[in-house]
Amino acid sequence: MSQAAERLRLLTGHLDRAPAVVATRTSAPTSALHPRKFRYTLDNDLLKPEERLFYEQNGFLHVRNLVADEAIDLFRKEFERICKREVRIPGLIIMRDITIAKSEFVPDQKAITKIQDFQDDPELFRYCSLPQILKYVECFTGPNIMAMHTMLINKPPDAGKKTSRHPMHQDLHYFPFRPADRIVCAWTALERVNRQNGCLVVLPGTHMGTLKEHDYPEWEGGVNKMYHGVRDYDPQQPRVHLEMEKGDTVFFHPLLIHGSGMNKTQGFRKAISCHYASSDCNYIDVKGTTQENIENEVKEIASKRLPEAVGITFQDTWAFRGRLVKGEKRIL
Repeated sequence: MSQAAERLRLLTGHLDRAPAVVATRTSAPTSALHPRKFRYTLDNDLLKPEERLFYEQNGFLHVRNLVADEAIDLFRKEFERICKREVRIPGLIIMRDITIAKSEFVPDQKAITKIQDFQDDPELFRYCSLPQILKYVECFTGPNIMAMHTMLINKPPDAGKKTSRHPMHQDLHYFPFRPADRIVCAWTALERVNRQNGCLVVLPGTHMGTLKEHDYPEWEGGVNKMYHGVRDYDPQQPRVHLEMEKGDTVFFHPLLIHGSGMNKTQGFRKAISCHYASSDCNYIDVKGTTQENIENEVKEIASKRLPEAVGITFQDTWAFRGRLVKGEKRIL
């Protein structure tokens, strides 16, 4: 970690459509595929051959009933404590829907739509170290695993402006580290998630493409901060709605185009997630690329929150929040 990133860590420590037809088996038997044919998954004893092939072709894998109710209940209770300001977590980012932010602030979970960077909250970060999660993550990253980005999403009922939507995007847009194939997201439903309350929507197979240009979509109701979307997204492109039960987890590639629809119910839709990367990944310079706009936005936010953190780079903002959760810390 650079000196600038270490300064940042110290500073924050003191701060109070038609559905898609997903690909399944090819005409050739799975056993006939040579291991070198697999690009997105690694040799392991966990994934069944058909599961590896599904991820290779579609870019995501839905694992049912992976996280127990007891753990989920603990995460929900900790989220409530944060919302009530009973605990203060260094470096935690609290986000509000733009329509809710304009209304009178109420210090409870109804005012908060998402919390990010809970790596310094022992209760929530426990999710990132769950053995049942990590054993799947290792199938995509290898044995040396860094937890790089953490979120708990509290999607609110839509206030009529459609701002509860999340535009279709690729997570790699936000990440200045590579290779993409050694990065994976684990996203767990904290309650039943369906089309009514805004489940994830994915475009199968798009992980085999390239990183596309992203920016804020021109939506009439407005767009929440940092919710960039693919510029040339075709709304007619086939998609899959990932309806999930409490404790279900989906693992997906950072180039997979995905988003979520409006929450048309009266309740809040909760999920918790972590992006993992192999500690063998390298940081890259995104200047002159399609990621330069998010780099500038992140650095601007960092400078406003931490004016003392002079010289912080885009890469530093990621280095200070990364945590080793399995294996050896190498490059990241």
